[in-house]
Amino acid sequence: MGRMNRIKTAIVGASGYTGMELLRLLLSHPSADLVAVTSRQEAGRPLSEVFPRFQSAWMRDLHFIEPDADKIAASGAQVAFLALPHGVAAEIARALLERGVKVIDLSADFRLRDAAVYEEFYGHPHPAPDLLAEAVYGLPELRADEISKARLIASPGCYPTSILLPLLPLLREGLIENDSVIANSMSGVSGAGRKAELSLLFCECNESARAYGVPKHRHLSEIEQELGIAAGEKVVISFIPHLIPVNAGIVTTTTAKLRKGIAPEAIGAALEKAYERKPFVRLLGRGACADTKQVTRTNFVDIGWQHDPRTGRVILMSAEDNLGKGAGGQAIQSFNLMFGLGETAGLQSF
Repeated sequence: MGRMNRIKTAIVGASGYTGMELLRLLLSHPSADLVAVTSRQEAGRPLSEVFPRFQSAWMRDLHFIEPDADKIAASGAQVAFLALPHGVAAEIARALLERGVKVIDLSADFRLRDAAVYEEFYGHPHPAPDLLAEAVYGLPELRADEISKARLIASPGCYPTSILLPLLPLLREGLIENDSVIANSMSGVSGAGRKAELSLLFCECNESARAYGVPKHRHLSEIEQELGIAAGEKVVISFIPHLIPVNAGIVTTTTAKLRKGIAPEAIGAALEKAYERKPFVRLLGRGACADTKQVTRTNFVDIGWQHDPRTGRVILMSAEDNLGKGAGGQAIQSFNLMFGLGETAGLQSF
C-alpha cells in the first residue's frame, strides 16, 4: 500500500512505554502512516533523538508536538491512539471526536459503563460521562463487530485481558461457581508506566517480588463488569496483583470451583469453541503452564488449564506481554478491525 493510501494515525502520549510500543508497531505497519506524535515533555524534539532505536525508521524526523487537538487534526490524522493517564485522556478524546478523528483510548477513562463505578475506583468524577454509552470495550475476541463500527474504543487494561480471556467462555456456559473466582497476577515493572518513583527503582524491584493494590485494584472494576455481562449476573472476584523483577510480561493464575455435574473436559471444549478462530489466543491445552518468555514482544495470549479433583477447582493459566496484547498490540488489533484491515496486520511477530 502506497503512503498516500495509508491510514493517517497519531499517538497522543508517545513518550511512555506504551507509546513506545505503539511507535514500534505503527512504524512497521503496512497500512499506517504516522503523522503526529505528542508529548508535553518532549515537544519540539525529533523522534530519533528521543528514541535512538528509531533513527533508521522512515519517520525518524517526525517531531513531537504538544497534545493539542487542533494540531493533531491539522496533521490529517484519521485516528488517534491515546496513551495517557486516566482522567487526562477523556478531555482530548472529546476534542478529537468533535474534529472527526476516531479515538482508541488505552487509558481507563471509557472502559466502564457506569460513571459512579468509575468514581468509586478512580477517586474522581468521570470527566465525560455522556460518552460512556458510545464507547466500545475493545477486546477483539469478544466484540469484533462492534469495534469495526466504532469511533471510540476503550482498549482493555493489561491485567483484565489476562483474566477475562480464560474466564469469559466458562462464565458464558455456566461451568463454574461465579462467586468462587480468585485471580493472582504477576506483572513486569513496565506495567507501572515510565515514571520516576521510589518503589520502581532498580534496587527496589530487582531480586524482589511483592503484592500491591490489595484488596481493590482499580482494574477490578472493568474485570467484574465484563465477567458480569458474560454471566448475566453480578460477579465479584478476589484479585491480587504482584510486581515481579522483569521488564515486561504478565502471568495470571485464576482458580474457580467447577459446578457440580460438569466434567472437567468441558473447560477445554469451551475454550476451543471460543477461540479456535482467534489468531492471537493460543490454547496450550490441559496441564500446560503459560510462560511470559513465549509471549513477550508479541500480541499473543497463551492459555493453559488444569482441574484439581482434590478441591474441585479449575486452574486457568495465562501469559501475555503487558505492553503488547495488554496494551499497544491489542489497540492495533482494534485499529485493524476499525478500518477493515486483516486483524493480524502489523502484528505477525513471534
